[in-house]
Amino acid sequence: MSGTRASNDRPPGAGGVKRGRLQQEAAATGSRVTVVLGAQWGDEGKGKVVDLLATDADIISRCQGGNNAGHTVVVDGKEYDFHLLPSGIINTKALSFIGECPGAPPGTRPHPPQQAVDGLQEVQRQAQEGKNIGTTKKGIGPTYSSKAARTGLRICDLLSDFDEFSSRFKNLAQQHQSMFPTLEIDIEGQLKRLKGFAERIRPMVRDGVYFMYEALHGPPKKILVEGANAALLDIDFGTYPFVTSSNCTVGGVCTGLGIPPQNIGDVYGVVKAYTTRVGIGAFPTEQINVSPSPSGPHGRTWRPDGGARGGTPHFLGLRGPLAFHRLALTKLDILDVLGEIKVGVSYKLNGKRIPYFPANQEMLQKVEVEYETLPGWKADTTGARRWEDLPPQAQNYIRFVENHVGVAVKWVGVGKSRESMIQLF
Repeated sequence: MSGTRASNDRPPGAGGVKRGRLQQEAAATGSRVTVVLGAQWGDEGKGKVVDLLATDADIISRCQGGNNAGHTVVVDGKEYDFHLLPSGIINTKALSFIGECPGAPPGTRPHPPQQAVDGLQEVQRQAQEGKNIGTTKKGIGPTYSSKAARTGLRICDLLSDFDEFSSRFKNLAQQHQSMFPTLEIDIEGQLKRLKGFAERIRPMVRDGVYFMYEALHGPPKKILVEGANAALLDIDFGTYPFVTSSNCTVGGVCTGLGIPPQNIGDVYGVVKAYTTRVGIGAFPTEQINVSPSPSGPHGRTWRPDGGARGGTPHFLGLRGPLAFHRLALTKLDILDVLGEIKVGVSYKLNGKRIPYFPANQEMLQKVEVEYETLPGWKADTTGARRWEDLPPQAQNYIRFVENHVGVAVKWVGVGKSRESMIQLF
Protein backbone atom coordinates (compact mmCIF):
# COMPACT_ATOMS: atom_id res chain seq x y z
CA MET A 1 0.00 0.00 0.00
CA SER A 2 1.06 3.61 -0.40
CA GLY A 3 2.37 5.67 2.46
CA THR A 4 -0.97 7.51 2.89
CA ARG A 5 -2.24 7.01 6.43
CA ALA A 6 -5.93 6.24 6.90
CA SER A 7 -7.77 8.82 8.97
CA ASN A 8 -8.50 6.38 11.78
CA ASP A 9 -4.78 5.58 12.04
CA ARG A 10 -3.82 9.19 12.79
CA PRO A 11 -1.35 9.25 15.69
CA PRO A 12 -2.12 11.15 18.91
CA GLY A 13 -1.35 14.84 18.62
CA ALA A 14 -2.21 14.96 14.91
CA GLY A 15 -5.53 16.67 15.58
CA GLY A 16 -7.93 13.73 15.73
CA VAL A 17 -8.23 13.46 19.51
CA LYS A 18 -8.37 17.23 19.99
CA ARG A 19 -11.08 17.62 17.37
CA GLY A 20 -13.15 14.88 18.98
CA ARG A 21 -12.88 16.58 22.37
CA LEU A 22 -13.98 19.90 20.89
CA GLN A 23 -17.01 18.26 19.32
CA GLN A 24 -17.95 16.71 22.68
CA GLU A 25 -17.55 20.02 24.46
CA ALA A 26 -19.68 21.79 21.85
CA ALA A 27 -22.43 19.21 22.29
CA ALA A 28 -22.22 19.52 26.07
CA THR A 29 -22.58 23.32 26.04
CA GLY A 30 -25.47 23.46 23.55
CA SER A 31 -28.99 24.02 24.84
CA ARG A 32 -31.21 21.00 25.25
CA VAL A 33 -34.59 20.88 23.55
CA THR A 34 -37.75 19.70 25.32
CA VAL A 35 -40.15 17.87 23.01
CA VAL A 36 -43.89 17.15 23.32
CA LEU A 37 -45.34 14.48 21.02
CA GLY A 38 -48.63 12.64 20.65
CA ALA A 39 -48.37 8.93 21.44
CA GLN A 40 -51.67 7.68 20.03
CA TRP A 41 -53.85 8.75 17.06
CA GLY A 42 -54.04 12.41 17.97
CA ASP A 43 -56.46 14.43 20.12
CA GLU A 44 -54.41 13.51 23.20
CA GLY A 45 -54.29 17.04 24.58
CA LYS A 46 -50.79 18.00 23.45
CA GLY A 47 -51.72 21.67 23.31
CA LYS A 48 -52.43 21.78 27.03
CA VAL A 49 -49.07 20.19 27.88
CA VAL A 50 -47.26 22.57 25.53
CA ASP A 51 -49.08 25.52 27.07
CA LEU A 52 -48.05 24.34 30.54
CA LEU A 53 -44.36 24.08 29.60
CA ALA A 54 -44.42 27.21 27.44
CA THR A 55 -44.89 29.50 30.42
CA ASP A 56 -41.18 29.04 31.14
CA ALA A 57 -39.84 28.78 27.55
CA ASP A 58 -37.75 31.20 25.49
CA ILE A 59 -38.50 29.64 22.08
CA ILE A 60 -41.53 27.53 21.12
CA SER A 61 -41.39 25.66 17.80
CA ARG A 62 -43.61 23.55 15.57
CA CYS A 63 -41.50 21.01 13.73
CA GLN A 64 -43.75 19.25 11.18
CA GLY A 65 -47.25 18.76 9.88
CA GLY A 66 -49.58 21.51 8.79
CA ASN A 67 -52.90 23.11 9.52
CA ASN A 68 -54.52 19.67 9.49
CA ALA A 69 -53.62 19.53 13.18
CA GLY A 70 -55.90 20.97 15.85
CA HIS A 71 -54.65 21.90 19.32
CA THR A 72 -56.90 23.43 21.96
CA VAL A 73 -55.72 25.42 24.98
CA VAL A 74 -57.93 26.83 27.74
CA VAL A 75 -56.46 29.64 29.86
CA ASP A 76 -58.42 31.73 32.37
CA GLY A 77 -61.67 30.34 31.01
CA LYS A 78 -60.90 31.35 27.42
CA GLU A 79 -60.50 28.68 24.74
CA TYR A 80 -57.91 28.99 21.99
CA ASP A 81 -57.81 26.74 18.91
CA PHE A 82 -54.51 26.43 17.04
CA HIS A 83 -53.95 24.64 13.74
CA LEU A 84 -50.56 25.85 12.55
CA LEU A 85 -49.29 28.23 15.20
CA PRO A 86 -47.46 26.71 18.20
CA SER A 87 -49.80 26.23 21.15
CA GLY A 88 -47.38 28.11 23.37
CA ILE A 89 -47.86 31.36 21.45
CA ILE A 90 -50.01 32.61 24.34
CA ASN A 91 -46.72 33.23 26.16
CA THR A 92 -45.91 36.67 24.76
CA LYS A 93 -42.42 36.58 26.29
CA ALA A 94 -41.39 33.62 24.13
CA LEU A 95 -40.48 33.60 20.44
CA SER A 96 -42.67 31.31 18.32
CA PHE A 97 -41.00 29.57 15.39
CA ILE A 98 -42.57 27.44 12.66
CA GLY A 99 -40.26 24.91 11.02
CA GLU A 100 -40.97 22.49 8.20
CA CYS A 101 -44.75 22.84 8.26
CA PRO A 102 -46.81 23.05 5.07
CA GLY A 103 -48.76 26.22 5.50
CA ALA A 104 -46.15 28.73 6.67
CA PRO A 105 -42.42 29.52 6.57
CA PRO A 106 -39.95 28.06 6.14
CA GLY A 107 -41.67 24.93 4.83
CA THR A 108 -43.67 24.44 1.66
CA ARG A 109 -47.15 25.96 1.51
CA PRO A 110 -50.26 24.13 0.25
CA HIS A 111 -51.75 26.46 -2.35
CA PRO A 112 -55.44 26.09 -3.20
CA PRO A 113 -54.64 23.76 -6.15
CA GLN A 114 -53.07 21.32 -3.74
CA GLN A 115 -56.07 21.51 -1.45
CA ALA A 116 -58.30 20.76 -4.43
CA VAL A 117 -56.00 17.90 -5.49
CA ASP A 118 -56.26 16.44 -1.99
CA GLY A 119 -60.03 16.24 -2.33
CA LEU A 120 -59.88 14.87 -5.88
CA GLN A 121 -57.45 12.14 -4.79
CA GLU A 122 -59.88 11.06 -2.08
CA VAL A 123 -62.69 10.83 -4.64
CA GLN A 124 -60.41 8.84 -6.91
CA ARG A 125 -59.46 6.39 -4.16
CA GLN A 126 -63.10 5.87 -3.27
CA ALA A 127 -63.99 5.15 -6.90
CA GLN A 128 -61.03 2.82 -7.55
CA GLU A 129 -60.63 1.03 -4.22
CA GLY A 130 -63.97 1.54 -2.52
CA LYS A 131 -62.34 3.39 0.37
CA ASN A 132 -60.37 6.54 0.99
CA ILE A 133 -57.69 7.64 3.48
CA GLY A 134 -59.87 10.09 5.37
CA THR A 135 -57.63 13.12 4.94
CA THR A 136 -58.59 16.59 6.16
CA LYS A 137 -58.39 17.85 2.55
CA LYS A 138 -56.06 20.67 3.60
CA GLY A 139 -53.55 19.87 0.85
CA ILE A 140 -50.95 18.39 3.19
CA GLY A 141 -50.45 15.10 1.31
CA PRO A 142 -50.02 16.70 -2.15
CA THR A 143 -47.63 19.25 -0.65
CA TYR A 144 -45.39 16.57 0.85
CA SER A 145 -45.66 14.60 -2.40
CA SER A 146 -44.42 17.62 -4.34
CA LYS A 147 -41.56 17.97 -1.89
CA ALA A 148 -40.51 14.33 -2.40
CA ALA A 149 -40.79 14.74 -6.18
CA ARG A 150 -38.54 17.83 -5.98
CA THR A 151 -41.23 20.02 -7.50
CA GLY A 152 -42.30 21.64 -4.24
CA LEU A 153 -42.46 25.39 -3.72
CA ARG A 154 -40.63 26.66 -0.64
CA ILE A 155 -40.71 29.94 1.21
CA CYS A 156 -37.07 30.59 0.34
CA ASP A 157 -38.04 30.29 -3.35
CA LEU A 158 -40.97 32.65 -2.91
CA LEU A 159 -38.74 35.30 -1.34
CA SER A 160 -35.89 34.96 -3.82
CA ASP A 161 -36.52 35.31 -7.57
CA PHE A 162 -40.25 35.73 -8.10
CA ASP A 163 -40.00 35.18 -11.87
CA GLU A 164 -38.34 31.81 -11.29
CA PHE A 165 -40.89 31.02 -8.58
CA SER A 166 -43.73 31.88 -11.01
CA SER A 167 -42.30 29.54 -13.62
CA ARG A 168 -42.09 26.68 -11.12
CA PHE A 169 -45.59 27.42 -9.86
CA LYS A 170 -46.97 27.19 -13.40
CA ASN A 171 -45.16 23.91 -14.00
CA LEU A 172 -46.58 22.45 -10.80
CA ALA A 173 -50.08 23.65 -11.68
CA GLN A 174 -49.80 22.01 -15.11
CA GLN A 175 -48.72 18.75 -13.50
CA HIS A 176 -51.80 18.77 -11.29
CA GLN A 177 -54.04 19.56 -14.25
CA SER A 178 -52.53 16.73 -16.29
CA MET A 179 -53.55 14.32 -13.51
CA PHE A 180 -56.97 15.91 -13.00
CA PRO A 181 -58.19 17.57 -16.24
CA THR A 182 -61.28 18.98 -14.50
CA LEU A 183 -59.12 20.94 -12.06
CA GLU A 184 -59.41 24.69 -12.61
CA ILE A 185 -56.57 26.89 -11.39
CA ASP A 186 -56.48 30.67 -11.54
CA ILE A 187 -52.71 30.76 -12.04
CA GLU A 188 -52.32 34.52 -12.46
CA GLY A 189 -54.65 35.25 -9.59
CA GLN A 190 -52.77 32.86 -7.31
CA LEU A 191 -49.40 34.35 -8.26
CA LYS A 192 -50.66 37.85 -7.51
CA ARG A 193 -51.88 36.65 -4.12
CA LEU A 194 -48.59 34.92 -3.36
CA LYS A 195 -46.58 37.97 -4.30
CA GLY A 196 -48.57 39.93 -1.75
CA PHE A 197 -47.92 37.24 0.85
CA ALA A 198 -44.21 37.36 0.11
CA GLU A 199 -43.91 41.00 1.10
CA ARG A 200 -46.02 40.55 4.22
CA ILE A 201 -44.05 37.61 5.61
CA ARG A 202 -40.56 38.67 4.47
CA PRO A 203 -39.70 40.41 7.79
CA MET A 204 -40.67 37.26 9.72
CA VAL A 205 -38.68 34.70 7.72
CA ARG A 206 -35.28 33.42 8.76
CA ASP A 207 -33.03 30.61 7.60
CA GLY A 208 -34.38 27.90 9.86
CA VAL A 209 -31.22 25.84 10.24
CA TYR A 210 -29.10 28.85 11.18
CA PHE A 211 -31.83 30.17 13.48
CA MET A 212 -31.85 26.93 15.46
CA TYR A 213 -28.04 26.75 15.44
CA GLU A 214 -27.83 30.19 17.04
CA ALA A 215 -30.54 29.28 19.54
CA LEU A 216 -28.74 26.08 20.54
CA HIS A 217 -25.21 27.47 20.76
CA GLY A 218 -25.75 31.03 21.93
CA PRO A 219 -26.68 32.06 25.47
CA PRO A 220 -28.59 29.20 27.18
CA LYS A 221 -32.25 29.13 26.20
CA LYS A 222 -35.21 26.98 27.08
CA ILE A 223 -36.45 25.61 23.76
CA LEU A 224 -39.76 23.78 23.52
CA VAL A 225 -40.77 21.80 20.43
CA GLU A 226 -44.35 20.82 19.70
CA GLY A 227 -45.11 17.93 17.37
CA ALA A 228 -48.36 17.70 15.42
CA ASN A 229 -50.53 14.62 14.88
CA ALA A 230 -49.25 11.51 16.72
CA ALA A 231 -47.07 8.40 16.66
CA LEU A 232 -49.73 6.11 15.16
CA LEU A 233 -50.20 8.65 12.36
CA ASP A 234 -46.48 8.78 11.50
CA ILE A 235 -45.85 8.22 7.77
CA ASP A 236 -43.22 5.54 8.54
CA PHE A 237 -44.27 4.06 11.89
CA GLY A 238 -48.02 4.63 11.98
CA THR A 239 -50.98 2.54 10.82
CA TYR A 240 -50.11 2.96 7.14
CA PRO A 241 -51.77 3.92 4.81
CA PHE A 242 -54.17 5.63 7.23
CA VAL A 243 -51.56 8.09 8.38
CA THR A 244 -50.50 11.67 7.83
CA SER A 245 -47.68 12.68 5.47
CA SER A 246 -45.00 13.67 7.97
CA ASN A 247 -42.85 12.10 10.69
CA CYS A 248 -44.69 12.65 13.97
CA THR A 249 -42.14 10.83 16.12
CA VAL A 250 -38.96 12.32 17.56
CA GLY A 251 -37.03 11.96 14.29
CA GLY A 252 -39.29 14.59 12.77
CA VAL A 253 -37.98 17.09 15.31
CA CYS A 254 -34.44 16.75 13.97
CA THR A 255 -35.34 16.84 10.28
CA GLY A 256 -38.05 19.48 10.61
CA LEU A 257 -35.97 21.98 12.57
CA GLY A 258 -32.39 21.01 11.75
CA ILE A 259 -31.68 20.06 15.36
CA PRO A 260 -28.81 17.57 15.97
CA PRO A 261 -29.93 14.47 17.92
CA GLN A 262 -27.51 15.24 20.75
CA ASN A 263 -29.44 18.41 21.52
CA ILE A 264 -32.68 16.55 22.18
CA GLY A 265 -33.41 16.58 25.91
CA ASP A 266 -36.63 15.40 27.56
CA VAL A 267 -39.23 13.87 25.24
CA TYR A 268 -42.74 13.86 26.69
CA GLY A 269 -45.38 11.60 25.17
CA VAL A 270 -49.02 12.61 25.61
CA VAL A 271 -51.66 9.89 25.93
CA LYS A 272 -55.32 10.00 26.74
CA ALA A 273 -56.60 7.77 29.53
CA TYR A 274 -58.56 6.14 26.71
CA THR A 275 -58.04 6.34 22.97
CA THR A 276 -60.19 7.47 20.07
CA ARG A 277 -59.50 7.42 16.39
CA VAL A 278 -60.87 9.73 13.74
CA GLY A 279 -61.46 8.30 10.28
CA ILE A 280 -60.98 4.77 9.03
CA GLY A 281 -58.35 2.10 9.55
CA ALA A 282 -57.88 -0.91 11.81
CA PHE A 283 -58.86 -0.37 15.44
CA PRO A 284 -58.63 -3.73 17.26
CA THR A 285 -60.09 -2.59 20.59
CA GLU A 286 -62.85 -0.43 19.17
CA GLN A 287 -66.01 -0.28 21.21
CA ILE A 288 -69.07 1.51 19.89
CA ASN A 289 -71.92 2.44 22.21
CA VAL A 290 -74.53 4.71 20.69
CA SER A 291 -77.69 3.61 22.52
CA PRO A 292 -78.76 4.17 26.14
CA SER A 293 -78.57 0.44 26.84
CA PRO A 294 -75.39 -1.65 27.08
CA SER A 295 -74.40 -2.58 23.55
CA GLY A 296 -70.59 -2.69 23.40
CA PRO A 297 -68.53 -5.87 23.29
CA HIS A 298 -67.80 -5.51 27.01
CA GLY A 299 -71.39 -4.81 28.05
CA ARG A 300 -70.88 -1.18 29.03
CA THR A 301 -72.73 1.99 28.19
CA TRP A 302 -70.17 4.65 27.52
CA ARG A 303 -69.72 7.44 25.03
CA PRO A 304 -66.40 9.25 25.55
CA ASP A 305 -66.52 12.98 24.95
CA GLY A 306 -62.96 14.16 25.46
CA GLY A 307 -63.28 17.11 23.11
CA ALA A 308 -61.83 15.18 20.17
CA ARG A 309 -63.63 16.59 17.15
CA GLY A 310 -64.88 13.98 14.75
CA GLY A 311 -64.13 11.24 17.23
CA THR A 312 -66.53 8.31 17.46
CA PRO A 313 -66.99 6.26 20.66
CA HIS A 314 -63.93 4.07 20.52
CA PHE A 315 -61.93 2.37 23.23
CA LEU A 316 -58.35 1.24 22.75
CA GLY A 317 -56.12 -0.32 25.37
CA LEU A 318 -52.91 1.69 25.74
CA ARG A 319 -49.90 0.51 23.76
CA GLY A 320 -46.45 1.08 25.18
CA PRO A 321 -45.00 4.18 23.52
CA LEU A 322 -41.36 4.20 22.50
CA ALA A 323 -38.68 6.87 22.87
CA PHE A 324 -40.48 8.87 25.54
CA HIS A 325 -38.86 9.86 28.82
CA ARG A 326 -42.12 10.74 30.57
CA LEU A 327 -45.85 10.62 29.89
CA ALA A 328 -48.66 13.09 30.32
CA LEU A 329 -51.88 11.12 30.81
CA THR A 330 -54.79 13.38 29.94
CA LYS A 331 -58.59 13.31 30.10
CA LEU A 332 -58.70 10.92 33.05
CA ASP A 333 -62.03 12.48 34.04
CA ILE A 334 -63.70 10.95 30.99
CA LEU A 335 -63.41 7.58 32.73
CA ASP A 336 -65.20 8.81 35.87
CA VAL A 337 -68.50 7.17 34.85
CA LEU A 338 -67.13 3.65 34.40
CA GLY A 339 -67.56 0.87 36.93
CA GLU A 340 -64.70 -1.05 35.37
CA ILE A 341 -62.01 -0.38 32.81
CA LYS A 342 -60.81 -2.98 30.35
CA VAL A 343 -57.28 -2.31 29.13
CA GLY A 344 -55.88 -4.04 26.07
CA VAL A 345 -52.45 -5.37 27.08
CA SER A 346 -51.42 -7.69 24.24
CA TYR A 347 -52.39 -9.11 20.86
CA LYS A 348 -52.75 -12.68 19.64
CA LEU A 349 -52.47 -13.66 15.99
CA ASN A 350 -53.59 -17.14 14.95
CA GLY A 351 -53.77 -18.08 18.61
CA LYS A 352 -50.21 -16.98 19.44
CA ARG A 353 -49.28 -13.87 21.39
CA ILE A 354 -47.18 -11.45 19.35
CA PRO A 355 -44.74 -9.01 20.98
CA TYR A 356 -45.24 -6.22 18.44
CA PHE A 357 -47.83 -3.94 16.91
CA PRO A 358 -48.52 -5.29 13.38
CA ALA A 359 -47.49 -2.94 10.58
CA ASN A 360 -49.87 -4.51 8.07
CA GLN A 361 -53.47 -3.29 8.29
CA GLU A 362 -54.98 -6.61 7.23
CA MET A 363 -52.97 -8.39 9.93
CA LEU A 364 -53.97 -5.80 12.52
CA GLN A 365 -57.63 -6.38 11.72
CA LYS A 366 -57.22 -10.09 12.52
CA VAL A 367 -55.60 -9.82 15.93
CA GLU A 368 -57.32 -10.98 19.10
CA VAL A 369 -56.97 -8.56 22.01
CA GLU A 370 -56.15 -9.69 25.53
CA TYR A 371 -57.60 -7.46 28.26
CA GLU A 372 -57.02 -6.83 31.91
CA THR A 373 -59.95 -5.49 33.90
CA LEU A 374 -59.42 -2.80 36.51
CA PRO A 375 -62.04 -1.38 38.89
CA GLY A 376 -63.39 2.08 38.05
CA TRP A 377 -63.87 4.81 40.61
CA LYS A 378 -67.34 6.21 39.80
CA ALA A 379 -66.37 9.58 41.25
CA ASP A 380 -65.83 13.11 39.92
CA THR A 381 -62.10 13.82 39.45
CA THR A 382 -62.41 17.22 37.75
CA GLY A 383 -61.74 19.06 41.00
CA ALA A 384 -58.56 17.13 41.82
CA ARG A 385 -55.40 19.25 41.92
CA ARG A 386 -53.05 16.89 43.76
CA TRP A 387 -52.23 13.20 43.47
CA GLU A 388 -53.81 12.64 46.89
CA ASP A 389 -57.11 14.08 45.59
CA LEU A 390 -57.56 11.24 43.11
CA PRO A 391 -59.59 8.16 44.14
CA PRO A 392 -57.43 5.11 44.98
CA GLN A 393 -58.80 3.23 41.96
CA ALA A 394 -57.76 6.10 39.67
CA GLN A 395 -54.29 6.08 41.21
CA ASN A 396 -54.08 2.33 40.66
CA TYR A 397 -55.11 2.76 37.03
CA ILE A 398 -52.35 5.32 36.44
CA ARG A 399 -49.76 3.09 38.11
CA PHE A 400 -50.93 0.17 35.99
CA VAL A 401 -50.36 2.21 32.83
CA GLU A 402 -46.89 3.21 34.03
CA ASN A 403 -45.89 -0.37 34.78
CA HIS A 404 -47.34 -1.72 31.56
CA VAL A 405 -45.64 0.74 29.21
CA GLY A 406 -42.49 1.18 31.29
CA VAL A 407 -42.63 4.98 31.32
CA ALA A 408 -43.42 7.19 34.32
CA VAL A 409 -46.45 9.50 34.25
CA LYS A 410 -45.43 13.06 35.14
CA TRP A 411 -48.77 14.83 34.62
CA VAL A 412 -52.39 13.74 34.89
CA GLY A 413 -55.11 15.81 33.22
CA VAL A 414 -58.62 15.95 34.69
CA GLY A 415 -60.12 18.78 32.63
CA LYS A 416 -59.58 21.32 29.88
CA SER A 417 -57.90 24.15 31.73
CA ARG A 418 -54.23 24.68 32.51
CA GLU A 419 -55.05 24.37 36.22
CA SER A 420 -56.47 20.87 35.75
CA MET A 421 -53.03 19.34 35.13
CA ILE A 422 -51.76 17.49 38.20
CA GLN A 423 -47.97 17.24 38.38
CA LEU A 424 -46.80 14.05 40.08
CA PHE A 425 -43.10 14.89 40.39
